[in-house]
Amino acid sequence: MINGKKIVVVMPAYNAEKTLEQTYAEIPFDIVDEVILTDDFSKDQTIQKAKELGIKEIQIHQQNMGYGGNQKTCYNRALELGADIVIMLHPDYQYSPKLIHAMSSIIANDLYPVVLASRILGKGALKGGMPLIKYVANRFLTLIQNILLSQKLSEYHSGYRAFSAEVLRKINYNINSDDFIFDNEMLAQIFYAGYEIGEVTCPTKYFEEASSINLYRSTIYGFGVLKVSLVYRLCRWGVMKSKQYLFR
Repeated sequence: MINGKKIVVVMPAYNAEKTLEQTYAEIPFDIVDEVILTDDFSKDQTIQKAKELGIKEIQIHQQNMGYGGNQKTCYNRALELGADIVIMLHPDYQYSPKLIHAMSSIIANDLYPVVLASRILGKGALKGGMPLIKYVANRFLTLIQNILLSQKLSEYHSGYRAFSAEVLRKINYNINSDDFIFDNEMLAQIFYAGYEIGEVTCPTKYFEEASSINLYRSTIYGFGVLKVSLVYRLCRWGVMKSKQYLFR
């Protein structure tokens, strides 16, 4: 806990057997109260590895629900357990768990209700091995998103995020896509609800076991990002309405 606020780390897992132990070992349990691992129908021994590590909260999907569907299970369970701060940490060791202290403190001290770990601030992305084409695409999409959403984030595509429970209860993330675009839909909802998002610089690692989507799915994702941003702007202008922006 920090300032009496319960911190829960959620890990949406898919074939994370090789990297789960290294990720879990760096979680700062001096402040983290609980860890939830949601396995999205992995083909390897992710569940067995999680049990060996002593993770008590393991949610198991009986079929693959997708990246967004996996996160929905994570957040729903975290709220059920009474989390005040929820950290979404990929178990593929692409992002450093050592940033949990900083990200949690920002929320616990009421500076920002949401925090993203940005690979773009500084030189973490290219230094960590991000492919140049992905870096360029990231910068291009972020520029368009900032224009359409009237924001100034350094990137919208980091998978390392921290939320206050208030935000998760406010937005209707369960209505979002079960695919990768879920992340962007969620950020659009957060901004639409009037919340601000803080960022911290994050070193990142690209290696064989780290999760990544192929060129085809990356292209589909890119067009999805543009659609999310355009719908957001049209809703802001009152030209259209979307159930995603109906808040609890």
